[in-house]
Amino acid sequence: MIVKREYILPNCTLILSGMSEDSSTTESDHPTPVMSSILSAECNFVGLNKSLSGEKDFFDSLIATVSSYAQQFLSGSRYPRSNNKDKPNVIEIEKVENKNLHRLSWRSADKEQVEIELTTIQLFDLVEAIDQFFEDRLTLPDLQLKLKPLSKRYRSSDEPIAKRSAPAAFGLASLTLSGLILFLIPIPEKARSPIESPQPTPTEQKQEEEDPQPSNSSTDSNNDTSQ
Repeated sequence: MIVKREYILPNCTLILSGMSEDSSTTESDHPTPVMSSILSAECNFVGLNKSLSGEKDFFDSLIATVSSYAQQFLSGSRYPRSNNKDKPNVIEIEKVENKNLHRLSWRSADKEQVEIELTTIQLFDLVEAIDQFFEDRLTLPDLQLKLKPLSKRYRSSDEPIAKRSAPAAFGLASLTLSGLILFLIPIPEKARSPIESPQPTPTEQKQEEEDPQPSNSSTDSNNDTSQ
């Protein structure tokens, strides 16, 4: 019996068609038959006219390549390029330089080359669809994903985050301390010139105009009278 499974995400849909070997299963016994073998797989993406489809070899390569690439992308590791790009039914993914895109290429059994560029959202919707497939125990329950550990030459630095961030933290602390010292130093006052006399304020000028100083003649007359 032919059965179909669909794993639908906002930006990606994964469709599987396969066979159920248990011909004795009826709807009353089990409403969802177990897919024991796959016939074809198809990936459709929102906003793209192209789709990816193939048979068992295509699906095996798809789940292995996409899962491995996503794991290494999230860890910040450099994804090693494969030499199997020209082989049929092999999925390849590479990061598009200076763009938030991921180029997925596939060569079918009839040598037809298909390439599509996925956004990060589309890529991880495909990853989520594959995760839902592995959580579905009624679809290819014997299929297991085997990811190989990444070679050390492709890994990011294995130093602890605290150790890698120590130089930056020390520099920030030094900068903060320097700024605090500069803040505590008083601002020097402007040196006043020896011949510079203070300028009267507008209030003092007005008071001098209203109360003029006595003249020398009046002073002299007062002195004569006193004599």
